[in-house]
Amino acid sequence: MATPFEMRAGLPKKEPKMLEDWEKNHVYEKMIEHNADLPRFVLHDGPPYANGNIHMGTALNKIIKDIIIREKNMSGYCAPYVPGYDTHGLPIELKALSSLGDKKAGISKLELRKICKEFATEHIDVMNSQFARLGVQGDFANPYLTLRPEFEARQVEIFGEMAKKGYIYKGMKAVYWCPEDRTALAEAEIEYAEDECDSIYVRFKLTDDPNGVLAKYGIPLDKAWIVIWTTTTWTLPANVATCLNPSLEYAFVKIGDEYHLMAAGLVESTMKACHIEDYEVLEPRVLGSEFELMQYQ
Repeated sequence: MATPFEMRAGLPKKEPKMLEDWEKNHVYEKMIEHNADLPRFVLHDGPPYANGNIHMGTALNKIIKDIIIREKNMSGYCAPYVPGYDTHGLPIELKALSSLGDKKAGISKLELRKICKEFATEHIDVMNSQFARLGVQGDFANPYLTLRPEFEARQVEIFGEMAKKGYIYKGMKAVYWCPEDRTALAEAEIEYAEDECDSIYVRFKLTDDPNGVLAKYGIPLDKAWIVIWTTTTWTLPANVATCLNPSLEYAFVKIGDEYHLMAAGLVESTMKACHIEDYEVLEPRVLGSEFELMQYQ
């Protein structure tokens, strides 16, 4: 039996034609106009960086939002969708700097900002067309852009309101710092390379027992040590203190005629790692809080 239904979908040819019809007939605009009097549903678009072609992450983000918006528009709501683009930040700056090659060393801040703006603006158009090719519907002709003066002005206004309410303060904070880009990095921008490293057990000679803890348990000061474990051996020259958990039990381990203070629960694994078989764990166990202010060298 003959049928006009094609055996092949031919989507690479049909999809562009379908998208062209949507745009030509203003399907999105007519949908919003048709739903104008219905309850409003607004999805605020967390914007992607305008720093290149879309990828699986940005595509998935937009497709999920498109599904939500379409469902709401078919379920009794007026759900407009205004896409946005983040045009500030390190990703765009890095791409802009990479395009300069050796010239980036002497570039001024004003010149860099101009290049970043041009780069971001160019890729907004690129990403708009790519999202449209995925079938995402929205007001792509009027996206919100963080580089627009009115957007920046509103940010300053909000910052001012926060300052008046006492939400803004200046203080000290440890931050991730990139020496190459000479800027602080957000935690989300940090990537760690997996690397195997050696750990080390180190003992420090106890030199002062102001609370008389050692004498209380019959441990001679000149034979007493505290044991630590670390993977950052390069920090040892700057070591100035050892932290003990005040509520954790510690034990003195006798090796030969010397006494080593360490976490009671780690004695067996420590002795095994250090290949020490002849040792004695002394009683009683002692809480870490008793060793406060003890000194070592």
